[in-house]
Amino acid sequence: MSYNELVSNQRKFFRTRTTRSVEWRKEQLNKLKAAVLKYQNEIVEAVYQDLRRPKELTQHMEVHAPIGEIDNFLKHMDEWSMTIQVKDDKGVDKPSVVKEPKGVVLVMTAWNYPFAVGLLPLIAVIAAGNTAIIKPSEVSPKSASVWEKMISDTFDKNYMAVVLGGVQETTNLLKERFDHICYTGSEMVGKIVMAAAAKHVTPVTLELGGKCPGIVDTDVDIEKVAEKIVNIKFLNCGQICMTYDYLMTTPDVKPKLVQALKDCIIQRFGENAQKSPNYSRIVNKNHFDRIKSLVEKSSAKVLYKGGELDRDDVFIPPIILDANKEDCSMKAEIFGPVLPIMTVNKLEDAIEHIVDGEKPLSIYLFSNNQKSIQKVVEGTSSGAVGVNDAMKQVQIAGVPFGGVGQSGIGKYMGKWGFDEFSHHKAVIQCPL
Repeated sequence: MSYNELVSNQRKFFRTRTTRSVEWRKEQLNKLKAAVLKYQNEIVEAVYQDLRRPKELTQHMEVHAPIGEIDNFLKHMDEWSMTIQVKDDKGVDKPSVVKEPKGVVLVMTAWNYPFAVGLLPLIAVIAAGNTAIIKPSEVSPKSASVWEKMISDTFDKNYMAVVLGGVQETTNLLKERFDHICYTGSEMVGKIVMAAAAKHVTPVTLELGGKCPGIVDTDVDIEKVAEKIVNIKFLNCGQICMTYDYLMTTPDVKPKLVQALKDCIIQRFGENAQKSPNYSRIVNKNHFDRIKSLVEKSSAKVLYKGGELDRDDVFIPPIILDANKEDCSMKAEIFGPVLPIMTVNKLEDAIEHIVDGEKPLSIYLFSNNQKSIQKVVEGTSSGAVGVNDAMKQVQIAGVPFGGVGQSGIGKYMGKWGFDEFSHHKAVIQCPL
């Protein structure tokens, strides 16, 4: 079946208005939940084959987290889908806002969390009453194969389908007219997706990442801070769009922070992280070469390296760099286990550095000073600000996940996702 036929058939099904029923949508979410549970062992194994990620971590992030999101939607969908009655100040007309599904939605997933970053927006797409075509990343082929098997085994392709393939297949797919496109991945590809969508005036949700900074203030417990940084930065071998891309701290804090980070890395992964069962691998040799080249070109002093780079094993160890803002490690998103630390004289200098760059997906601040926290929140722009921890924005129901500027467009998670993939139609009933 051609892509044009697939999209056309889904649009025909959408026009039957079957998806308008909230109860029907709930049935589809329950079917998806059952499918994820049925295929959970295959999901975990596929991610291990693609990324060598510890299986218990995949179970939590790629199975339990989406299941929790489905349960949250099932609990609140009746409320979220209700027509909003608007008060008319003149008291004559009856205005309201109706939430209606958009139509055929393309969901393009990323390879670093190949199921979670597809399932989480897909849940909102289903709940809002759309049909869906899922395009898994070809960079994680084992996971893409399970995606296709799971969806084709569960849903009619006229309602939900998976398209496999690489760059050429994706390019051809993007020529079709969709009613919304959701893409998670790099800024470079995000621009390609946006350009393709513009030809049909199709709205997009783009989750793109960027260089997420972490700021360590002077009034914190350094050991606790280091533990939290290591737990997140080297998760999935640093291949997370929301993780710390680099750190900033003052000259008096920096030596203590570096030592604490070293201690935590060794405690978690051992002297040689390559021997640790808790340490993931780089997704493929192309990405290995990219990160290796960055490390080799960097003029920054290596403060710590937890092993030797091994291309055959696509292993890059935890690396800490003593970087300045001109170093190549500070120019583009690293997306790997390399952590530059930049010295700043004061908090205001860190804020100025952030503001001078592109708006990141997240900013993280470790501080017990409420004035410092307020300065960062009010003085910067980002998708989210995390204080004294990271990545909580995808763990707490009720807050949106999304970027701003170069880090993305739009948002999802919970009601934010329901509204993102719904059209809000104004209806005004007037007396004759």
